[in-house]
Amino acid sequence: MEFAEHIKTANVEDVVLRQPLQPPSRGTLCITGHHLLFSDREESDSRQVLLLLRNIDAIEKRMSGSSGTITMKCKDLRVLQLDIPGMEQCLNIAHSIETLSCLDCVSAMYPFFYRPVDLSLPEQWGLSSPEMHYSQMKELYEKWRLSTVNRDYSVCPSYPPAVIVPKSIDDDTLKKAAKFRQGGRFPVLCYYHKKNGMVIMRSSQPLLGANRKRCKEDELLLQAVIEGSDKGYIIDTRSMQQAQQARMTGGGFESKSFYDRWKRFHRQMERGKALQESLIKLVEACGDESNNMDRWLSKLENSKWLSHVQNALSTAGLLVECVERDGHSVLVHGSEGTDCSLLISTLAQLIMDPCCRTMEGFLGLLEREWIQARHPFQQRCAHSAYSHARLQQESPVFLLLLDCVWQLWRQFPLALGFSEALLLRLATEVYASDYGTFLCNSDQERCALEVKERTHCLFRALLRPTERDYYSNPLYERTELAIWPSVHPQSLQLWKGYFLRWTQQVRHLEEAQEEIRNMVIEWGKLARS
Repeated sequence: MEFAEHIKTANVEDVVLRQPLQPPSRGTLCITGHHLLFSDREESDSRQVLLLLRNIDAIEKRMSGSSGTITMKCKDLRVLQLDIPGMEQCLNIAHSIETLSCLDCVSAMYPFFYRPVDLSLPEQWGLSSPEMHYSQMKELYEKWRLSTVNRDYSVCPSYPPAVIVPKSIDDDTLKKAAKFRQGGRFPVLCYYHKKNGMVIMRSSQPLLGANRKRCKEDELLLQAVIEGSDKGYIIDTRSMQQAQQARMTGGGFESKSFYDRWKRFHRQMERGKALQESLIKLVEACGDESNNMDRWLSKLENSKWLSHVQNALSTAGLLVECVERDGHSVLVHGSEGTDCSLLISTLAQLIMDPCCRTMEGFLGLLEREWIQARHPFQQRCAHSAYSHARLQQESPVFLLLLDCVWQLWRQFPLALGFSEALLLRLATEVYASDYGTFLCNSDQERCALEVKERTHCLFRALLRPTERDYYSNPLYERTELAIWPSVHPQSLQLWKGYFLRWTQQVRHLEEAQEEIRNMVIEWGKLARS
């Protein structure tokens, strides 16, 4: 793609930049195919601001005489303002930003062009693979196997080429079970609990339809999961009413008649448009400058964002109770099985498993549950809270996950091996990144576009020694116990570090936290010496 055709004015002098927590500065503005670059010529050190155009969610233009103002509302919730001399130059810059910030062609995005000096394209792109994960879990070998039934993505376009399934189930049975599940997402193993041998499985909804069809192969597959146990649990992330209504469009839920050893729970979790609108309302509340506390609290409550946080943690807690306390295996699904199912299975593993609470373990968990298991990042994160575009398939499910993890981090400050800074970095990267990790909607798409060969992996970059040191938690102390979060309303807080990150109050808090962090590190060094 020729980016130059979208850039009528590449450079403008005498531009004033206004940004949060900084005084206005005057300098030169440059537009490239992927970035907006501002150089402050009045500063002796020539301070620069480099903004990835993909980070811009919406812009607003205002003309006054022979000059204009462009307000850029970013996906990381920053709001920047450019005062540009010359109406034509202002309109040209605005047009370039509008066009280049929302290009649909994945292979034209910046990760395909990013080549840092200190990194080379790795032979191994991610942290692991289903094959490597299985080989490291010797406990699985007796009852579970690695199937390559999906090696050409023909059985399930949204699954990776290899999946873990019961050893007693052959590939022909898997193929027939896949036809009975929406999008071919038949039940696969996502977690094995070493303490008691129970598992968490994931899938999409069964395709019963109004005629209540059945699939003996699907029944056989789920029967094999709980072989040797008296029962298993199904957690459906829809209400009973929603699940029943799904039958009218060909979906549904597992019938008690054919899955008699499975007990089903319905836990309604919002997704899609409702969750996106909740984020929009929350960000609007956080931008309210009226200084009216009652109005602010009312807006916060009306956004329902903290209710979604509470619901997600509560449902994950139910999943942990089934596996950890009751000692039974669980199947999790909603409709497609690519959003809320991933959310609660990730949180449950974080609550139960200390290996998932290290920095490397957490990033590996995200890779397995969100990258390999196909959360459609390209669709869900196309826009954030400011976009004027009509809502399509956007939904901040991954951001909701990070908020829930932050609640865990705040309630258990010693139990997680990473800091809030890592969560903030991930929240930014998922919407606009130099790396290819969050590109595309599935492993199949990433394979077709050669993402793994042509882009850098964010997770591997974060585990470099310098990055790891910055994002690690100096207070971390490993515990083998489950960390049960409190979901009482008074126990949950607004994630100020993210939603109010560009305010002076939070900046002071960040500075104080960094000072405390440095003190803890110094004390640690002294104690070791």
